[in-house]
Amino acid sequence: MQVKRFFAADMRTAMKLVRDELGADASIIGNRRVAGGVELTAALDYQAPTPVRPNPALEAELRKTQARIASAQAELTTRAEQDAGKDRQLFANESLLAPELPATPVKPQRALEASAPATPAVDPRALDAMRFELHGLRELIEVQLGSIAWGQLQNRRPQQANLWRRLQRMGLSAELSQALLGKVAGIAEPRQAWRMLLAHLAHAIKTPKVEPLEEGGVIALVGPAGMGKTTTLAKLAARYVLKYGSQQVALVSMDSFRIGAQEQLKTLGRILGVSVTQIDPGQSLLQALAPLAKKRVVLVDTAGLPANDPALRLQLESLASARIKAKNYLVLAATSQSQVLKAAYHSYKRCGLSGCILTKLDEAASLGEVLGLAIGQQLPVAYVTDGPRIPDDLQVPRSHQLVSRAVGLQAAEEPSEDAMAQMFAGLYHNSAQRTG
Repeated sequence: MQVKRFFAADMRTAMKLVRDELGADASIIGNRRVAGGVELTAALDYQAPTPVRPNPALEAELRKTQARIASAQAELTTRAEQDAGKDRQLFANESLLAPELPATPVKPQRALEASAPATPAVDPRALDAMRFELHGLRELIEVQLGSIAWGQLQNRRPQQANLWRRLQRMGLSAELSQALLGKVAGIAEPRQAWRMLLAHLAHAIKTPKVEPLEEGGVIALVGPAGMGKTTTLAKLAARYVLKYGSQQVALVSMDSFRIGAQEQLKTLGRILGVSVTQIDPGQSLLQALAPLAKKRVVLVDTAGLPANDPALRLQLESLASARIKAKNYLVLAATSQSQVLKAAYHSYKRCGLSGCILTKLDEAASLGEVLGLAIGQQLPVAYVTDGPRIPDDLQVPRSHQLVSRAVGLQAAEEPSEDAMAQMFAGLYHNSAQRTG
């Protein structure tokens, strides 16, 4: 029997190390939390301890002892009832002699406190250790269930498994992939199933019926730093000026935190012949927009601030004001990781989002992550940008074109078996959270 310890940052990574080194037949015989992660003890060719054979003589003695204990408890109960009857009779006689006294004796407070069972103190460290053990066991079960589910899918429905792989190569989330595959489960022919799946994906991507610049009004670009807000605003302004001139458009900057942001927007305004208004941190957005009420389009550039910055909350509250009626668009870079995109949405949704603008498509390795967020949060994709040229690299998107581009950017390599098993384990984890 081969026994080895494995250290990793989390349970899933440790399980992967066990499978890579000892194989799928290894058994987990211990796990505990250590500094910096978890420790798993795994064994290969592990033999479970043989059960001890029963001893008839010992069992007979145990039964006799249990019978004696039961009879002694019954005798004690009988005596207690008899003593209680005597006490009740005694108290009844006393109540006849002194009716003003209570029929039952009142115990002193100290006696009550002494007779009350002491509540055992709970050790917080023991509770934390128990939670860790339960969390580790849940992760182990989820990984095992994910591996089993993926193996069964490959054996029973290889066509469905192939579609799963192709969607993972596009970067789509497991939940979105599961929903799309459920819509083509009854199609047997592989090519037709793939075409219908892409059609459902295109239908899930929402785009505005009227271009935001054509509708006019106050259009604000929000999002974390580095997403391309200012460059996108420049492209929008140039697009409008080339079509309608510079008289009916104005630029407003709320970014007084980034070095050079004001000069960058002023330079753009001079080139396009458009007025630029700078809003100081203590100035009201409503007051700053009042002189621009006659402009057909007002483009607002905002500061990309951390989620825990109090200035961000004030900025979003200003944009959410019903008196301003701003249409706020979340700018998302297609090069960002899935967790970064989700964090951006949850930080900026407080201002009320009218849609999103996808940037840096020319630098992205896949589009599945950003399209999955737009679909999952029902954000219409208003514009896409795919280069530095102003305004040539700004387009009004079409859903089928986005899907075609996502298919063209899919990874060349097939996802590994471990990656697919972990994806199915994630599905079990998310379903458990929803039911819990």
